[in-house]
Amino acid sequence: MKFARSVSVMTLAVAMMGVFSSGAMAQDVAPAVDVSQSTQGVAKYQTVGSADSPDKVLHVDVMLTGDGNLAYQVLRNGQPVIEPSRLGFILANAPKLDRYFVFDKSAVSSHDETWDLPWGERSHVRNHYNELRVDVAQPTWDNRKMAVVFRIYDDGVGFRYEFPDQAPLEKVEIMDELTEFAVADPATAWWAVAGEWNREEYVYKETPLKEVSEAQSPMTLKTDKGIYISFHEAALVDYAGYWLRRVDGQRLKTRLAPSALGAPVVREAPFTTPWRTMQITDSAAALYNGSDLILNLNEPNKLGDVSWVKPYKYVGIWWGMHLNTWTWEAGPRHGATTEHTKAYMDFAAQNGFRGVLVEGWNKGWEDWFGKGFNFSFTQSYPDFDLADISAYGLKKGVHLIGHHETSGNVANYEPQMADGFALYEKYKVDSVKTGYVVDAGGARVKGPDGSIRYAWNDSQEMVRHFELTVTEAAKHHIAIDTHEPIKDTGLRRTYPNWVSREGQRGMEYNAWGDPQNPPEHEANLIFTRMLTGPMDFTPGILSLQGQGKPIPSTQAKQLALYVVLYSPIQMAADLPENYAKYPKPFQFIKDVPVDWEQTVMLNGEIGDFATIARKDKASDNWYVGAVTDEQARDVAVPLGFLEPGRSYTAQIYRDGPNAGMEGDARFDIVIESKTVTAADTLKIRLAPGGGMAIRLVAGKKAK
Repeated sequence: MKFARSVSVMTLAVAMMGVFSSGAMAQDVAPAVDVSQSTQGVAKYQTVGSADSPDKVLHVDVMLTGDGNLAYQVLRNGQPVIEPSRLGFILANAPKLDRYFVFDKSAVSSHDETWDLPWGERSHVRNHYNELRVDVAQPTWDNRKMAVVFRIYDDGVGFRYEFPDQAPLEKVEIMDELTEFAVADPATAWWAVAGEWNREEYVYKETPLKEVSEAQSPMTLKTDKGIYISFHEAALVDYAGYWLRRVDGQRLKTRLAPSALGAPVVREAPFTTPWRTMQITDSAAALYNGSDLILNLNEPNKLGDVSWVKPYKYVGIWWGMHLNTWTWEAGPRHGATTEHTKAYMDFAAQNGFRGVLVEGWNKGWEDWFGKGFNFSFTQSYPDFDLADISAYGLKKGVHLIGHHETSGNVANYEPQMADGFALYEKYKVDSVKTGYVVDAGGARVKGPDGSIRYAWNDSQEMVRHFELTVTEAAKHHIAIDTHEPIKDTGLRRTYPNWVSREGQRGMEYNAWGDPQNPPEHEANLIFTRMLTGPMDFTPGILSLQGQGKPIPSTQAKQLALYVVLYSPIQMAADLPENYAKYPKPFQFIKDVPVDWEQTVMLNGEIGDFATIARKDKASDNWYVGAVTDEQARDVAVPLGFLEPGRSYTAQIYRDGPNAGMEGDARFDIVIESKTVTAADTLKIRLAPGGGMAIRLVAGKKAK
C-alpha cells in the first residue's frame, strides 16, 4: 500500500481545512497520528476528526487508512469499547463509497436543550451532546462527497451518513451498508435472530458474542470488563431496517433488510441515513436510565398540537380468540358482536378503563392469515353495529378502539386507508390498532409499475408504509398502535400519535406459543426491546391460563408488568369474568396509571431481574414494579426517590411464601399496606417466575 504518499495528502488536507478538537472551535492543527491497527491488522489509521462527550466519558475518533478507507472507534474513559470499524457503502448504480476517500473538513459543536414529552416515561428530556462532523471526498470517482456525523453523549453514541446534493451521485442505490461495530472485549450477547420467518418475534438467546449469527436490533452486550452496550438505530425513515451480522470474532456488520424492488435502499440526494446507535454504560440500570438517546436523535414533533393523543388503559375482545373460545370471523362463536362489545363497555365503565378494543368487527376474516385479500376497512359484519356501539360507549365515557388487520397486504390496505380512518373519525374513534400478520418476506406491496411484489416487514417499502399510516391517521386525529411492526426507532417524538407497537413476543405466546415465553422473557425485554420505546405487551392475565396451557408466572408478576414494561396504552388483557374472580389483585390494575412524570430503574441485570419506579404525572403517587426469572431472589427497594419528609402508604402486592410459577403456587399473593418514607428500604422476596408491585400513595407534605 502506498501509505506514505496517502499520509502526506491527508496531512496537507488537515493543514488546509483544520481539525477541531472536543469542545473547542478552531485551534492550532496538530498532525494526524497513528491510533491503531485495522481489524485486518494491515493498514494503520490516521485520525481526521475527534470529539469527546460533554463530561469526557466517551471519545470518538474518525480515521482514514492509507488506502482511504473510512473508519471510527469509540473509547470509554480512555479504554477502547469499539475498535476501528469500517464505514461506507456498496452501490448498485455507481462505484462503491469505500476506499479512495480523502479528508475534506471536520467540525465539532456542542448542544444542550431540554424538551417536553407530551406523554412518556418522563415529562422532560435533556438532549446534551457534542457533535463531530467529518466530510470526505473521492477524487478518484468524480470527487463524490459524503459526510459522517457523530453525536456523542456521556452514555451513548449515534452516527449517520449524509449525502449532499451533487451531480456525480444524484440517485443513490445502496446494495449494502459497510458499517461495522468491532467490539473490543469479549462479551456476552442477548439477541434475537433476524432474517427468519417470524419477523421480530423470537425468544432472546444469551450466548457469547462469538456465537451470534444474524441478530435483530436492539442487541445488548455485557463485556467481560463490565461494560454494557446496546446496538440499535434511530429515526428509521425511508430506508431499510438493519440487522447485525457477525462477520468474524467480535466484529459485527450491518445488513440491510432486502427489497422486493432491487437495491435495499434507493434515495435521491440530498438525504441522511438513520442513526446507528450504541448505548454504553457501566451497569444494566444505567443502560435503562440512559440519555433517551433514541428519542433525542429523532426530529421534534411535526404534528403540532397533539392534545388529542390520550394515554389510556383498555380492555377488549381479544384474549377470547387467543383462547380459541371466540373467533375473529363471523359465525356461531364470533367475538366482535354488538352484544359482546356493549358488555365489555359496561365492564370498562364500571372499572375506569377508557377504551374497548374490538378485533374481528370488519368483513374479510375468512381465510385471512398471510393473505388479507378480502379485508374491508369500512364494512362491518352484520352482527356489529359500529355507530350504535360507539355512541353507547361514549355515553359511559368509554371509547371504541378501532382495529385494522392487514395480514401484511399493504396493496389492499393503502387504497382503503383514508376511508377507514375517516369512518372511525365520524364515530369518534380516536385510536386504532393495526396489524401485519404475515410471514417475513410475505408483505404485499405495489411496485412503481403497479405490479405486486413481496416484501419484508422492515424493508424500505414497508418503512414508507408505516410512516404513511401514522401521518394519514394524524389527519383524522387518530393514534396508532402497530402490531407486527418495524422496530421502534424513536419516531414517537416526531409523530406523537404513534403511541405503541408490538415488535417482540407478547402475552399471546403464553396462550398458544410453542414454546411459551420463558420466565426470563420480561427481564430480557427490559434491557433489549424496551430500550427502544413502548411495547403493547398486553399484560394482566390473572387467570394464568392459556389455551390448555398454564402460564409460568405468578399473579404478582402480572401486576408488576404494568410498571416494568412501559406503554402509554395498557391492556387488562384477561376476560372480565377472571377479574371478577380476583378482585383484590385486580385493584392494582385499576389503580396503576400509564403516563409518567419520572422514571428510575433501581436495580437489575439482563435476563435476571429488574426493579423500576415511576411517578404518576397526574398525582404525587409513585409505583414500583419488579420481575425475576426462574430464580427466586430477594430484591432491595430503596425509597430515596420519594419526597423527603413526606410519608407514603405503600400498598404492596407481592409473592406469597409458597409462591412459584407452577400449579396453585402461581396464585399465592400477599397484599399488605405499611407507612414508609424516603429513608426506608423495602426488602421483598420474589418467587421463581414472580414479581412485585407497589402503589405508594402520598400523604400530606411535611410542614
